[in-house]
This record gives sequence, C-alpha cells and structure tokens, in this order.
Amino acid sequence: MSDKTLNTFPRLLASHAKLLPDHVAMREKQLGIWQSWTWSQAAKEVQALAGGLAALGLKRGEKLAIIGDNRPRLYWGMTAAQTLGAIPVPLYQDSIADEMAYILDNADVKIALVEDQEQVDKLLEIRDRCPQIEHIIFDDPRGLRHYDQPFLHNFEDIQRQGQEFNQQNVDYLNKETRQSDGDEISIILYTSGTTGNPKGVVLTNDNVIITARNGIIREGLTAYEEVLAYLPMAWVGDNLFSYAQSLVVGFCVSCPESASTVTTDLREIGPTYYFAPPRVYENILTQVMIRMEDAGKIKRSMFHYFMEHARKTGVKILNGDKVSAKDSLIYKLGGFLVYGPLKDALGLGRIKLAYTAGEAIGPEIFEFYRSLGINIKQLYGQTECMVFLCVQPDGEVFADTVGTPAIDVEIKIDDNGEILYRSPGVFHSYYKNPEATASTKTPDGWVLTGDAGFFDEHNGHLKIIDRAKDVGKLNDGTMFAPKYIENKLKFFSFIKEAVLFGNERDHSCAFINIDLEAVGNWAERRNLAYSGYIDLAGQDEVYTLIKECVEKVNKDLSQDGRLGGSQMHRFLILHKELDADDGELTRTRKVRRNFVEERYQDLIHALYSDMNECHVKTQVVFEDGHTGILEADVKISDAEHFSVDHLTAVSEV
Repeated sequence: MSDKTLNTFPRLLASHAKLLPDHVAMREKQLGIWQSWTWSQAAKEVQALAGGLAALGLKRGEKLAIIGDNRPRLYWGMTAAQTLGAIPVPLYQDSIADEMAYILDNADVKIALVEDQEQVDKLLEIRDRCPQIEHIIFDDPRGLRHYDQPFLHNFEDIQRQGQEFNQQNVDYLNKETRQSDGDEISIILYTSGTTGNPKGVVLTNDNVIITARNGIIREGLTAYEEVLAYLPMAWVGDNLFSYAQSLVVGFCVSCPESASTVTTDLREIGPTYYFAPPRVYENILTQVMIRMEDAGKIKRSMFHYFMEHARKTGVKILNGDKVSAKDSLIYKLGGFLVYGPLKDALGLGRIKLAYTAGEAIGPEIFEFYRSLGINIKQLYGQTECMVFLCVQPDGEVFADTVGTPAIDVEIKIDDNGEILYRSPGVFHSYYKNPEATASTKTPDGWVLTGDAGFFDEHNGHLKIIDRAKDVGKLNDGTMFAPKYIENKLKFFSFIKEAVLFGNERDHSCAFINIDLEAVGNWAERRNLAYSGYIDLAGQDEVYTLIKECVEKVNKDLSQDGRLGGSQMHRFLILHKELDADDGELTRTRKVRRNFVEERYQDLIHALYSDMNECHVKTQVVFEDGHTGILEADVKISDAEHFSVDHLTAVSEV
C-alpha cells in the first residue's frame, strides 16, 4: 500500500501485521513481568474485539468511551471501534463521576470500555443520567465477581463473542474497513475545560495521521523507537505519541504496571522517544538534587564538578559545535563517571528525542538535561491541531521559544497579538457546538489559538507570552501577563503552582502553592518539624524561602521594559494545594483562573489591603468522595520590587 491508501488506523494496523508481523507492537507490565504482543498478535486481538463490539451492536458513527490507565486492551479498543467506523472517545481516568456524566451524555456514548472496578462503579453511579449507554466492558475483573448487571461484560468474553461473530460474518470487518476513508471522523478528544464545560474536538483520520506522519518525517523516527505510555489516554499528546505515531511508523509502545511504578518501568524500558510536561522534568531534577545532598562528600564533589563542566560544554557538544580537545575529553570522562550512570538511573540513557510542552520550562532545568546530552526540545500545539504547530529544530533549541512551524503548518500573528494557524491537523469541528466552531475557526481555515505571542526577530522562532484573554493591564498601563510570571515562579522547585492577580489593579499579587516534597525535604534538612501541608505552608521560614523566589522573579522582571511594572508587591501561600477534584484545576492541571478568583475573594481582598493575615474556610473533596471543611489563618507577606531597567524599556520600544 502507498501512504495515500494508509489513511485509517485499521489499514495501518493491517499493513504492520503483514510487513512487520514479528516486530513487538506493545508491552504491558503485569505482576512485575513484561508481556509483549507483536503486530500480528495485536491485529488478531483487535479483530476479535471489533467483532465483539459489532455483536453488541456498535455501528458506524456511534461512540465508544475509553476510560482507564494506559493499557494495551484500551488502545486496541480505539482501533477496534475505528475498524467498524465507530468513534472512540477517551475520558480522563481520574475524573469524578459528575465530570464523566457530562462528556458521556454530550458525546452520545453507546458502549464504554473501562479498565477496572473503580471505573465501573463511576459509570453505575451516573447510569441513570446516561441512559444511552447500553453496555460496559471491563478489562480487569478483580472485585467484579458479584456484579450481575446484564449490561456488564468481561473483555475476554466479548473477544470470544467477537471470534464467533467473525466466523459467522466472514467479510464484515473487511467491508467496514473498506468503507472508511481519510476524511471520516477518527476520534473525539475533549478539552480540559478551563473556562467552562469541556468541548469535544472532532478530528478526522487525515487530521491525525498526516500530522503524525509529518512529525515522524521531521524528526527521523523509525519503527525501532521505544515509547513509555504513561500520560492520560484522553490527552491529545498521548493519542499522538503513543497511538497515532506508533501505528504510522510501527514502533513499540509500553504500558507501565501502575502510576506508582512509572519511574521503575522507565528505567527498565529505556525509551528512545519521550514526552513529559515540565513538571515531570522538574520533579526528576528535584529528586536528583535531593539525593545528591544526602550523598557522601567525594561523590557530591565529583557530581558538582562534572555538572559544572557539562553546563559549559554539554550543550555545545549536543548541538554539534566545536569544543577544545581538553573539554571534550573531560566531558567523555564525566559521561563515564556521572552523566551516563545518572541518565541510566533516570531511565533516559537511550533517549534520541525528548519533548516538553504545555507550560514553559525553566531555563536551568532545560539546560541541565541538554548538558547531559539528552536532546530535549520544546514544542507548541493544541488539541485542535493534533499537537504539532511549532517544534524546535535540532541545533536551534532555546529555552524561551517554542521553535519554528512544523511541516505544512502556517502561522500568523493577528493585529492584537493573537496567534493563528492553518495545517492538515486543523480539527473538523467542536462536537454539537457550531457556535464555538465558528468562533474558533475562520471560513478559510485559520484557527484562533487564544494565545498571544510573536516571532523573535533574531532567530525566527515563536515566543508565547500568555493566553490572549488573560493579557491585561495594570492601572498605570503596564502590560500584565499572568501566565508568563506564574511560569517564572514555577521554575523554582519549591513552587508547585502560582496564580497571579493584577489586571485593572495598581499592582500584582500572587497565590503560591508550595511543592510539599521539595519544601518538606528542605525543612527536614533544617530540622523544622511540621505535621502536614497546612502546617508547613504557614511557617515563617517557608515564607522567607518563598519570598526569596518571588523577589528573584521581581528582579528578573525589572529587566523587561514591557513587564517590569508588573512585579509582585505581596503574596500568600495557600493553605491547600489547588486540586482538580475541588474544581480549581482541570484534569490536565491547568488553573481554572476564574473559579479560583471567585472562590478565594476574601484572600484576594486581603492581598490588596494592609492585612497581614486572613482566616479562611474552604470546602474540599477527599479521595473517597466525601466533602469537608479546611480552616486556616493564611499569612500575607510583602515582597521587594525593583526599579525598571529603562534602558531595556527604551531599546525594546
């Protein structure tokens, strides 16, 4: 088959089963042992499942919900649905039942394929609100022995039914596969819903497959890559990296045993192709530095010596620039003694290409990984374009840009600074939401990203400032870009989350969430006792630590003529971590800014007064679903702000 005929996922699967029958397609760790499936075996699994879904009545255009951790059977469920011309709809596995109810109803889901008892229980809880769901199929039967509802089915039973169906209807699946084409709907992925209900992004086979193929071409990926699938299946990035690109080029995808074993499984697999949001890279680096603080003097000294050398020469070597013979020799020695063992311990020893996206990553963190020889690059994208908009080219990797347009992508900046794009990945529509579709996509195919940015005049790379709707002004006219400043705060390992306020105010102030693990370790090394997050967050020593971070950001902002006036005057450390279950974050950990502002009006009022403390009561949702009240006296601290560098201001004007 030519590439033009490989325009659906069932056709891609059939091609790999024929051309790479013994090549490992997927792995899953079960009870500490890796189980493997070749492409020919995966094709048989999908065929049996597709027959079972057909026997249950799933037809072209109908929806199959996918809910659970990364599991081969759930990925096969997507291909099985697409074999029938049906449409998979992945949901975030940690969503509460009410969140699931909205999507299941909005998407008109007919059948749900779920991982385990936890997900079955959620669906049973909301089934009266989603009567269109006719069947629920579960992968893991543990705990479900006494569930006797007739619409509940064991995965293996459905596959057995599928084998019987396929024997009795010999050409049925082939006929359905032949009917599908590139312009048909491939999948519906729901947005995180930062400002309202999630929207269903409808993507065609062409949207997904052409974009995946272009990414493969740009980076030179092959069928011999190794990927660890550990990010939510409902997230567009996992659909691209762990599903679409694997099926396009034929590389192996491995599923960890559980969320708690990801680090161990990463080391065992040693992926060559890897994606992680900045927070994951930050957490890994935090763990490394914590362990080094506890190491012996000789080991610690050797680590710091070679890391300092890596910072000077590692990035140059990675970019192919010339370094002296002495520096090259020392770097090779460091690779033997420090860099190599460290990368192997992190599971990153075989990385050919690593991506990060979603938030800005701290320059120091970015430099740390690249200095080790890990080719980590930033990319920029959205669900509405199947991820790829901009990618950093090899040898042109900068911490403050997101790269140049990907293959076949056009980008322009509107008069108000908003980024617009056209590409083969531009989504078909928002499901059952023509108004939102029309307000996002122009008649000639340009998509409004909602992000503000500009192209750097020196290197032609795109820079992202903030969400366009969040860019405002202080009362003195200074530009206020909260996300830009929040990211600067989160570059510090002690700060997990930050929310800035300042639009149409005299100055900016901040809510801070501390990182419990990083600050807790810092406190323990200083013999500071604490009983939990609330206690630690309220300690004077912790406020001093965070104040230093805030003031470093202020000093950095003072060098920026556009944003220097938006330095933070006051801040507080929230008494609780922002939580998706409490509605403060989306399932992709994006702050729901309007919700937070409305929920904590008293704290915001206190920030903009002369109060030094504010008593607060907050309703929270616990892991078991029950609600409770947290009470605390939240301290408020002033922060030093600095004179703006007027020379910078003049030069930038």
